[in-house]
Amino acid sequence: MVPKRKRLIIVASYAALFGVVVTLTLTALQDNIVFFYTPEEIATADLQTGQPLRLGGMVKDGSLDIDGLKSKFVVTDGQHDIAVHYGDALPSLFREGQGVVAEGQIVDGVFMANNVLAKHDENYMPADVAEKLKDQGVWQGADAKTGGVQ
Repeated sequence: MVPKRKRLIIVASYAALFGVVVTLTLTALQDNIVFFYTPEEIATADLQTGQPLRLGGMVKDGSLDIDGLKSKFVVTDGQHDIAVHYGDALPSLFREGQGVVAEGQIVDGVFMANNVLAKHDENYMPADVAEKLKDQGVWQGADAKTGGVQ
């Protein structure tokens, strides 16, 4: 076989192998990526029922309703509210008026959380949520541009 042709076959084989690896990696990531949304983004986005996502914002004052292990509360960004239902014990740091990140999905207009992370202060709030809360005048943490990271 001519060396030039042999080299072309090797390069083409590596390119095809690289394409397969990239395709498999992106497919695996797509199945495991959970996107982060604020209440405003959920209210305006076209989300599929059952699509896994993260909801971040503040627990609205006066919205917490606990019945045994089941709890209901509202997450707000100051403009939009999303009702959240959670069927397990809430974290000990969970309070009204505090930051929260809930993982779950939207079912019939209600966010059904399967995991709730309470933030003991807003210094650990994601930067995009912190910026929106600061713009609306409800921010209570450090610099919203850095999400509290100095």
